Amino acid sequence: MAKVFLFPTIFLLSYCAVEWFRRWSLRRKLFDVPNERSSHTMPTPLGGGLIIVSISLTAYTLYAVLIAGNFAWAYVLGAVLIAFVSWLDDLYAVSIIWRFLVHAFAASLVINYVGYFDESYIPFFQATRVDEIAGLTITFLWIVWLTNAYNFMDGIDGIAGLQAVTAGIGWLLVGNLLGSASVEFYGGVLASSSLGFLVQNWQPARIFMGDVGSAFLGFSFAVLPLLAGREMGAASGNRQFLPFAAAALVWLFIFDTVYTFFRRAASGEKVWEAHRQHLYQKFVAAGLSHRLTAGIYGLISILTVSATILWISLRGACLPALIFLISFQTILLMVYLPIVRRKKR
Repeated sequence: MAKVFLFPTIFLLSYCAVEWFRRWSLRRKLFDVPNERSSHTMPTPLGGGLIIVSISLTAYTLYAVLIAGNFAWAYVLGAVLIAFVSWLDDLYAVSIIWRFLVHAFAASLVINYVGYFDESYIPFFQATRVDEIAGLTITFLWIVWLTNAYNFMDGIDGIAGLQAVTAGIGWLLVGNLLGSASVEFYGGVLASSSLGFLVQNWQPARIFMGDVGSAFLGFSFAVLPLLAGREMGAASGNRQFLPFAAAALVWLFIFDTVYTFFRRAASGEKVWEAHRQHLYQKFVAAGLSHRLTAGIYGLISILTVSATILWISLRGACLPALIFLISFQTILLMVYLPIVRRKKR
């Protein structure tokens, strides 16, 4: 019952804190100045994601220490390190090498002290145990990739904030269904704090999230299935649902970044350099507004989250329907882009 009041309170706290931070940024002249790769045209305050970081980690720490008694210090330390190096990158531009080293260290912390994926749920097959080396490798790549993928996808107004709201609500429901009270709570916290930010980040954005917020959210959504697995225990049969659910709840962000990476690599481009080749960026370049593009991604995310919750509720009974829905949405997205381009011509 307390959550009925807690999450709206977190939303209001986030909204007010983002507004205060926006005014502080204006006084300090902390702007994201547009360049040739930018999707905006006016200098805009940045770093609003710092509020999401502060509120989310504070709420998680208080709950985990005082109520649940399962505080994952490795996650919090990793999140703080990632937020710190990302905030420095927002202000001064940090080398990609240093950022990767911090991301790798944070992922290693989580793997060593929280856990890794030791079960693999392959569609249409039963869950199977994963070899330790394979599990460690997959988990490391998953955490580092999603941390960066979420950052790559924060390129237009509203898209990263809306994804955080839908994925956070998804984890709230997943935690409730699978018996992970901490993940249920923290999913609601991430959704509420992100919604408070999203109100001011919707087109036309009054403040940007910055790497400090997007990298933190990517890291958090990557670690949430591990936190859930740790809380449920190795004996729980529900742990088999976590890897697939984790990917489904942020599916379009994964698809867009993976598709763009391999397409650029196949074209001989330098994949480590900044660019404007993501699908959502192509939508905007083709004439769609930030609002409509973010809305398309958000709507597909809502459908995928809903299907995932139904799949878990029925304990995997509707997996073919879920896979069909995800595949259909992905194909629809890729087909829709050429249509928009032709109409623009």
